[in-house]
Amino acid sequence: MIEIIRKLLNLSFLCTKNIMELDLNRWLKIALFNLLIVATLGIVLRYKIAFSLPWVDQKRLLHGHSHFAFSGWVSQILMTLMLGYLSTQFGKKILKKYQLVLFANLITAYGMLLSFPVQGYGLISIIFSTLSIFVSYFFAVMFWKDLNATKLNSVSHHWFKAALLFNVVSSLGAFGLAFMMATKNIHQNWYLAAIYFFLHFQYNGWFFFACMGLIVQKLFLEKNSAELKKIFWLFAISLVPAYLLSVLWMQLPWWLNAIVVLAAVAQFAGWIWTLSLIKILLPVLKNNFSVIARWLLGLVVIAVTIKLILQLGSTIPSMSKLAFGFRPIVIGYLHLVLLGCITLFMLGYCFAYNLIIANKKAIIGTIIFTTSIILNEIFLMIQGFADIEYVSFPCINELLLCAAIIMFSGLLFLNVSQKKFEN
Repeated sequence: MIEIIRKLLNLSFLCTKNIMELDLNRWLKIALFNLLIVATLGIVLRYKIAFSLPWVDQKRLLHGHSHFAFSGWVSQILMTLMLGYLSTQFGKKILKKYQLVLFANLITAYGMLLSFPVQGYGLISIIFSTLSIFVSYFFAVMFWKDLNATKLNSVSHHWFKAALLFNVVSSLGAFGLAFMMATKNIHQNWYLAAIYFFLHFQYNGWFFFACMGLIVQKLFLEKNSAELKKIFWLFAISLVPAYLLSVLWMQLPWWLNAIVVLAAVAQFAGWIWTLSLIKILLPVLKNNFSVIARWLLGLVVIAVTIKLILQLGSTIPSMSKLAFGFRPIVIGYLHLVLLGCITLFMLGYCFAYNLIIANKKAIIGTIIFTTSIILNEIFLMIQGFADIEYVSFPCINELLLCAAIIMFSGLLFLNVSQKKFEN
């Protein structure tokens, strides 16, 4: 274990040394290391719940955990993978002008990681979170212009541009929160509405649309473009009203509820349509993707399907009350999307296109990590059902802590497995 930790520290040193000169493969390794940090904070948070840890402020650490997960892990790797696509159009020379943006995003992410646990929503943490938003604006403008410069009309460009747009839109929720904090005029409903606005346009907008752009660009190229455009518009048009799925507790009028149902149905239909197109490619994928990539992407399909079914179910009033009335269910849903849908997709994508070295240690680490996600969801589901019945399930917090430790262990293996930096 000491040797593994030594190698990991050496890895983190190499990641930060001369960072402005690093290529995309090394930026991917930095993002993987950031994911390990997210998992480390997850252990502390779970330990704090299960046992006594008086020197840790749970709420502040949770803010640091979530902000770093979004910026240091998901946004960092999505930017990197999207730049990988640009390099296929312009060559590696295009990457030089984005190095500063990637570096700035990394700095703001670490700034939030260090400041939120110390002061919560204070001056320094708000400065870093605001700067992080501005970095996302710069990336959006630069990437949008470069997409236009390719002079291609690829369907993947629709997904990428929508992802960038929704990332910008999500910041309105963050600014709304900051305004309420600054004025100390916090109304519970508007506070929650602002949080869910940010989360919705991050999870279902920026994260999901960027992932779809990546996979559409790789799998389909210009094939089935007419159908893929229709699928894109199904998701894009329904995304805005789908936000109301997050605020059904505000007792919306019947006509808005009807629009919400249509949005949920449209997204589910778009997903089934997407799967029908992917099904045609299964023989090709089987021959070209590694076993670990196929398993990961298969689990992503299952996770996204479950997520969309839960969305449909939440349109039923009685189900909606259960979804928003019990914290473990909310946390389980958020982890399903962030870990089961987004994180496993990015790992599967990297394995599929050889962006992660698929050695024995990496495969073992990925299997351990994937197992921990499944265990975490099962334990959260058990905790949620126990809360619904107003009973306590013995040792559930300890079990969730064990799942967090297993998750960390898998990511530790995966990070150490990528210690070689040669392309």
